[in-house]
Amino acid sequence: MPLPAPTDRRPLGLGRLYLRRFLRNRLAVAGVVIFLLLVLFAAFGDLFTSYAYSDADFTALTQPPGAAHWFGTNQGGNDIYASAVHGLRRSLVIALSVSVLTVVVAAVVGSGAAYFGGRTEKATLAVIHFLLIVPSFLILALVSHRLAGDWRVLIAVLTVFGWMSTARVIWSVSTSLRERDYVTAAEFMGVSPARVILRHIIPNLGSLLILNLTLGVVATVLSETALSFLGFGVQTPDVSLGTMLADGASTLTSAPWLFAFPAGLVVLLTVSMSFVGDGLRDALDPTSANGAAGGPR
Repeated sequence: MPLPAPTDRRPLGLGRLYLRRFLRNRLAVAGVVIFLLLVLFAAFGDLFTSYAYSDADFTALTQPPGAAHWFGTNQGGNDIYASAVHGLRRSLVIALSVSVLTVVVAAVVGSGAAYFGGRTEKATLAVIHFLLIVPSFLILALVSHRLAGDWRVLIAVLTVFGWMSTARVIWSVSTSLRERDYVTAAEFMGVSPARVILRHIIPNLGSLLILNLTLGVVATVLSETALSFLGFGVQTPDVSLGTMLADGASTLTSAPWLFAFPAGLVVLLTVSMSFVGDGLRDALDPTSANGAAGGPR
């Protein structure tokens, strides 16, 4: 009688284990799908219209959605569909750039303060705590408005005032990592402090950095939208979702499509990234319900 073939009981690698936990969360998977669809819309949406966001159709002022203008037009005759494509693209570029830059700065500053300790740690934390109590929104508004609302300047300003909270969390976690045996061994072998931080401390913060990167997109979208809505963010003739919301807010009853379409994109973007962030948190945290359910069997 032939023996049954042995089953493969090898443990899953961390990457596959995290992926399996993540895929168990249906809302997280839905968030990824929605976010990818929004990225595709921002990247290729202008292929489906003959209008540019800056074009004006003076024969169709404040026209509701129809065959010629799918999302309608505004008071100046600008096509809302083309503006939504460009505005979403601009908001995504700002959000992703700021999120990546703030995580990089926070990782280097937070882990560096924890590793060096002593006066360096105290001075770094003093700077972080000072910047946390500074009214950053007012400074963001004034600087951005002073420099004519250039979106590149907006990225720089949001990064300067956006890394402190993440850096403090990273510092707190890194204080335990600096006592690990592999860090001590690297120091004993004469590895430079910069290499220890970049090769031995920051990589072990991967799950925390990924989570903050994801949730940082949501925070940046909301900040950019708020600034642009109040007139301190992206300025005309450029367009972002925030400027579209500001334009549509004054005609909410007479021309609701001017507000509805950009508002829908903002909601889809923030909700999708929130779902992804929750899914990553559950996947990377073995104590969570989804994490425990996704463990090896």
